[in-house]
Amino acid sequence: MGTAGTVRSVTDDELVAVLDEAVAAVRDALDALAEWGPAGTRPGQYHTDLVADAAAVAVLEAAGLGVVSEESGLHHPERGLQAVLDPVDGSTNAAHGLPWYATSLCVLDDHGARAAVVVNQATGECFRAVRGAGATLDGFAIRPSSCERLSRAVVGLSGWPRHHLGWAQMRAYGAAALDLCSVACGRLDAYVDCGGGHAPWDYLGGMLVCHEAGAVVADVAGGDLVTAGMADRRIVAGAATPVLLRELIAARRVLDEAAPGGTVPG
Repeated sequence: MGTAGTVRSVTDDELVAVLDEAVAAVRDALDALAEWGPAGTRPGQYHTDLVADAAAVAVLEAAGLGVVSEESGLHHPERGLQAVLDPVDGSTNAAHGLPWYATSLCVLDDHGARAAVVVNQATGECFRAVRGAGATLDGFAIRPSSCERLSRAVVGLSGWPRHHLGWAQMRAYGAAALDLCSVACGRLDAYVDCGGGHAPWDYLGGMLVCHEAGAVVADVAGGDLVTAGMADRRIVAGAATPVLLRELIAARRVLDEAAPGGTVPG
């Protein structure tokens, strides 16, 4: 697809096929892995993270993509297409046998997020999105719910809020990419980070799936979500409708104001 900052003409279908191949390589690597517990390398890193990263990066590099990976950092940053990779989003879930963990991939070009694939590696469910072409779950088009009131919403959480934010019900599943995809397909009405912020690999794949399905996603602090910086963090909120997103962000900002010595981000 290109090296040294150049990109040959590549179709969206070809790009998605590479992402599918990387996801399949991760599945094969996980199937062959006996020990899924902590790797002892750094806090929060599991054996699954390491083998999944190696498998996915090999496919992506061979296809001419640059890679920004949670586990191994930057690979070929000079290349024109950059795949932002979370090899196992929800690796703690995976280690405990909870069937909610994913491989999340989002390719960025000069115009932003171009293509994404998010696969629940426990169930095989596959979310795909291409800029301007919609989003699918296992090949079928998806849409979010029509919820516009936080008081009626089922909201997915990352982290734990110190106060009730006004939702009807909440869920804390532990894999941001899949949580955002659940907003995109109507399983959740909204999602919000109540912790310290997400890295790009946590949310970019789910963000594009949401956008292409018709849901909305934003940084609570108002920053640009499309970034590939290893140190970049965003407080992500997503919702089925713009009205619901505005209410959710307002509630999340009140949470910051209520924190001891806290301030609203941005």
